[in-house]
Amino acid sequence: MPMRLGTSMPSLEGATQWFNGEPKLAEGKVTFVHFWAVSCHICHETMPEVVRLRDEYGAHGLQTVAIHMPRMEEDTNVARVEQDIEKYGITQPCAVDNQHAIAGRFENEFAPAFFIFGTDGALKFRAAGDKGFQKVEPKLREALGLA
Repeated sequence: MPMRLGTSMPSLEGATQWFNGEPKLAEGKVTFVHFWAVSCHICHETMPEVVRLRDEYGAHGLQTVAIHMPRMEEDTNVARVEQDIEKYGITQPCAVDNQHAIAGRFENEFAPAFFIFGTDGALKFRAAGDKGFQKVEPKLREALGLA
């Protein structure tokens, strides 16, 4: 069953590795968590927009965290993950979740998947895929009080 709206943000513990440092999330800020995989073409297609959202709304206090969630055995190759991090400009903290520890706590099995947690730390929005991604920016603006 997918995580319900209003649920508190789960722990980000259990990553096999972190790139760009572990997140130091401040309370009282909106947090955007996105799951992706190196084998996911939709993840690659949406990543430039994810990066744009991170940069544009970071100035408004948005905290962004990436979670690489492997979908198949080849996705556990950390060198490939590192190449994509460089290629797509992922400068936010990025977990490698090869054991699906984080994905399990988020009750997520999709890549890409997007979660927005409000200033109260509660889930305000979740979506998956390219169609779901189309709804992310309005929901981010709403959570940040920019609607």
